[in-house]
Amino acid sequence: MMNFSIDKQEIFLELSYIQKCRQILHEEFIIKKKRKPKFFLHSFGCQGNLAESEKIKGMLLEMGYEPTNNFKNADFVIFNTCAVRESAQNRVIGNLGILIHNKEHFNKDMKIAVCGCMVQQNSVAQKIKRMFPSINLVFGTHVLHKFAHMVFDVLNAKKTIYSIENSDGVVAEGLPIKRDSCLKAFVPISYGCNNFCTYCIVPYVKGRERSRKFKEIIDEVQNLVKQGYKEITLLGQNVNSYGFDLENDNFNFSNLLIALNAIEGNFRIRFLTSHPKNLTKNLINTIANCEKVCNHIHLPVQSGSNKILKKMNRNYEIETYLDLVDYAKSKLKGLTISTDIIVGFPGETYVDFKQTLDVVKTVKFSYVFGFIFSKREGTKAAEMEDLIPREEKAKWLNELINCQNKICDEINKSFIGKTEQVLFESKLKNSNNIVFGRTNSNLIVRCEDDGLSLNKFKQVKIIDSCRTFLVGEIL
Repeated sequence: MMNFSIDKQEIFLELSYIQKCRQILHEEFIIKKKRKPKFFLHSFGCQGNLAESEKIKGMLLEMGYEPTNNFKNADFVIFNTCAVRESAQNRVIGNLGILIHNKEHFNKDMKIAVCGCMVQQNSVAQKIKRMFPSINLVFGTHVLHKFAHMVFDVLNAKKTIYSIENSDGVVAEGLPIKRDSCLKAFVPISYGCNNFCTYCIVPYVKGRERSRKFKEIIDEVQNLVKQGYKEITLLGQNVNSYGFDLENDNFNFSNLLIALNAIEGNFRIRFLTSHPKNLTKNLINTIANCEKVCNHIHLPVQSGSNKILKKMNRNYEIETYLDLVDYAKSKLKGLTISTDIIVGFPGETYVDFKQTLDVVKTVKFSYVFGFIFSKREGTKAAEMEDLIPREEKAKWLNELINCQNKICDEINKSFIGKTEQVLFESKLKNSNNIVFGRTNSNLIVRCEDDGLSLNKFKQVKIIDSCRTFLVGEIL
C-alpha cells in the first residue's frame, strides 16, 4: 500500500510559517496602518472545494487576517477554482479580469491567489500567468498544506509564485479549519479518483485515490458532535471505495459508517458521492442498519444507454444500476435518490437520450443535476467525434428538465400528510417567521416559526408542497 500521509513533523514545520506571516502582517498593518489585514475568499465548484477553502480560511485567520465580503476592500483575495465544467472555468477568468482591474486602478497593494483544480492543469496555469501577470500566487491541488509557506514567500517576494506539482497528492492532517457553519460540517474521507471516466478531469487534477486514516475521521466527527454539529457530510470523489488503500481490510466504508453511527449524540450522517460500481448490497444493508445515516443517496447515472456508459468508461450497465436502486428502495424506507446526467455525450443519439429519459421515469429521482456535455482538455472524451449541435443538445436538456419537474411535483405531493424530522438551518431573507430545513431524505421544508427552531431537529407535519419544497407545520 502506498503511504500518502505527511508526518506530523513536516506539518509542524509548514504551519510554523503561520506565525512568521502573522509577524509580518502585524508590523505592516497593526503597527503601521492601525488595522487588521482583510481577506476575501471565494470557492467555485463542489463541496470538496468548500472543505478545502475552510482550511485556507483557518490558516488565514491564524495569520491575523479578518474576513470581508467586499473584495474591493480586501488586502488578500483568493479564488479556489473548479475544472469540472467549462462554465465554471469561464466564470473564474471573467472574475479575475474584474479583480485585476480593481487592483491596478484602486488597490495596488492587493495580493491575489488562484488555487484549486483549474490551475492544476498546466495549460490553464500558463494562460493565467500570461493573461494576468499581476497575480501573486498560483498553486494546485496537491500543496494545500504548504499554503502558509507560500503566503510567507508572497509577502516577501516581488514576483508571482507558482506551485503546480504533478503528483498523486497527499493526505495532510492537522491543518487549521474555520467552518462556514456551526450546524453542518463537511468531512473529507478520501481524495482523488481512480475511475478515469472519459469525460472527467478530476483524476488528472486531484490525483489518484487516497484515504484518510480511519481513526482521524472518527476523532474529527467525535469532536464536531461535541461542538454541537447536527449534520456531518462525508466527502470523497467516490466515498464507497474508501479504505481500499489502507493496511487493514476492516477499514472500509461500511465499517466507517458503523463506527460513526455508534458515536453518542443527536446528529445525522450524509455522504457524497457514490459510484454505482461500488455501491454494494452489503453497503445498502449497512445504511439500513445505521439509524443516523440519512436515507438519501446521490448516485450519478450519467446516461441510460449502455452504449454511452461504455464510452464513458463507467464500468456498469444500466440494468445493474436499476437493480441496485430497486434493492435500496426495498431496504430503505422513504429513500430518495438524486443523480447527475450528461446530455449530448459524443456519439449520443436521440435514441440514447430517450433511454436516459426512461431511466429518469423509472427511478423517479428526487433531483437531477443535468448538464450538456462539456469538453475538458486532456480527457479521452475531448478527442471523440461530436456531431450533435449544441442547440439540439439544449432541446434534449429542456426535455429532461420538464420530465424531472413533473416527477418532483409527484414526489413532493406524496409527502403531504406525513410527519418528518426536519433539521432547520436558515430563515427566509427579510422575514421574521419563515424558516427552512431538510428532511432525512434531503427534501427542503418551509415552515412558519418564530426562529426558535433554527439549528434544531423538529417533528413537522407536511401540509402542502410545490416543486422545490414542502410546506409543513412544526408539531
